[in-house]
Amino acid sequence: MLNIIKKFFCFCSVKNRNKFYKSIALGVLEAMFTAMKIPAAFLAIDAVLNESIDTKAILLVVLLMLISTLGKMVISRFSTMLQTEGGYDTAALKRIEIGEHLRYLPMGYFNDTSLGNITSVTTNTMEQLGDIATRAIMLVLQGSLTTVVIALFMFAFDIRIGLISLVGIGLFLLANKWTNNSVARVAGEKISADREIVGVILEYIQGIAEIRNYNVINQNQTKIRNSIERKKKADISAEMAAIPAVGIQNLICKLIGVVIAGASVFFYLNGTMELVYSITMLLCSFMVFESLDSAGIYTALLRVIGRCVDLADEILNVPQMNTNGENISAETRDIHLEHVSFAYESRKIIDDVTLDIKENTTTAIVGPSGGGKTTLTSLISRFWDVQEGEVTLGGRNVKDYSFDSLMENFSFVFQRVYLFEDTIANNIRFGRPEAAMDEVMEAAKKAACHDFITSLPDGYETVIGEGGATLSGGEKQRIAIARAIMKDAPIIILDEATANVDPENEKELTEAIENLTKHKTIIMIAHRLKTVRNADQIIVVDKGKIIQKGTHEELIVQEGIYKNFVSGRKKAVSWKIA
Repeated sequence: MLNIIKKFFCFCSVKNRNKFYKSIALGVLEAMFTAMKIPAAFLAIDAVLNESIDTKAILLVVLLMLISTLGKMVISRFSTMLQTEGGYDTAALKRIEIGEHLRYLPMGYFNDTSLGNITSVTTNTMEQLGDIATRAIMLVLQGSLTTVVIALFMFAFDIRIGLISLVGIGLFLLANKWTNNSVARVAGEKISADREIVGVILEYIQGIAEIRNYNVINQNQTKIRNSIERKKKADISAEMAAIPAVGIQNLICKLIGVVIAGASVFFYLNGTMELVYSITMLLCSFMVFESLDSAGIYTALLRVIGRCVDLADEILNVPQMNTNGENISAETRDIHLEHVSFAYESRKIIDDVTLDIKENTTTAIVGPSGGGKTTLTSLISRFWDVQEGEVTLGGRNVKDYSFDSLMENFSFVFQRVYLFEDTIANNIRFGRPEAAMDEVMEAAKKAACHDFITSLPDGYETVIGEGGATLSGGEKQRIAIARAIMKDAPIIILDEATANVDPENEKELTEAIENLTKHKTIIMIAHRLKTVRNADQIIVVDKGKIIQKGTHEELIVQEGIYKNFVSGRKKAVSWKIA
């Protein structure tokens, strides 16, 4: 129990940890105020038994009870506020910390790790830690403190009764250890089921179009039902594991109370305890384990809380790329790859590539699917780190740059565009939040999307759905280009940005790309002949190697992949329905 509480406190920031420590200190005071009921009860019983009830005795008892009640109320309020602030602030800060940590992880991590896992940790896990964990841990601590303080008060009245209460606390701790061990056996499955169901539902929602297209709704619903069933069984197993153990804890609390009551009566009957002490200890037998009994219900959650902390730490402990470089302003935008190799797990993706890309030139990368084109651009922009060789920008290794100063040089437009659930204006100014509306509109005009934006009911203030779900593919692409224009980076990477654009949007999109790429260094991955034939150099990549390099005129006369690529595109264009 103490190890899990310590782990949780270490997980918190220093500021929030101090809030919890202050809450614990206040908890000691609260326990003392609660225990003040014992001397109040003692004085009242003594006055009754000795028939010495007078105004002074009544006022003293009332004063003690008033101090006990009001003191407990005031201290409880401040203690609860500290716990609440610390809990929710911890969850908020950890979400931000995880987000910042993910920002500097190699992109390969996201290929390995389910989106459902990350989503589950940043939502369900953090919610549990911010709310349930804080409440459970502080209630367990408060219950333990109150019981210990009352037990110490009982020592002041009778050492024998105090020893019995300490034995009860020891038995409770043994039962608590059994509770934690019982829950530990099912905590992993519960957390895993929580994580799986988030991933399955996300996958279903994101792929709903494909699911309908291929009429596999039943199969996917079966997957969701199985995941829900697994979670239900895991939750029931967790409850069934905790119930007997918590029941034993509660039984121990009740039985020790009975033993204290019985011992108090026995000691009075054999003449070793005065009646006033016996009656007082009888009252204490109902009080001493009351708080610990309530806290015992929450101890079953501690193991789950410990696992939640572990899950968040698993993400935070994934090694980041070394981004502590210098804030460098590149003198030129010449890019050079020298004998670069990169493997994903055991599969080599890029194999000994050497390449020069001059400033303010256009380089087109073509080749078969899976040949390494996207990986090559990812290595240039340091989404991944090379494993052999080096990539330089302006004569400096990209690893010498701080990540932020390196990213200032690049803008990206991908085939699959992601837009945020926000206004169109904020999506365009995403890279420059301080940009004025005039600048936003100017970028939109250059990206050929101003007209369709102004035709919307709320214009630039129109809130689009998550991922841009309320817009067409061409509209999303043009907004993404406007965002890149707004950033105004000197190097533009286009990853098949026009691959899936319908003919109606092609003209506008082509115009937008031309406005984006003026006086820039362009690296494009493309499958359309018209987008590559005017490039300053064309790189043909296959199986991780550059197998052809040159201009369109140079490559078209060579036998190989590029010539076949051009021939295939020409046949596709000339194909007609008879």
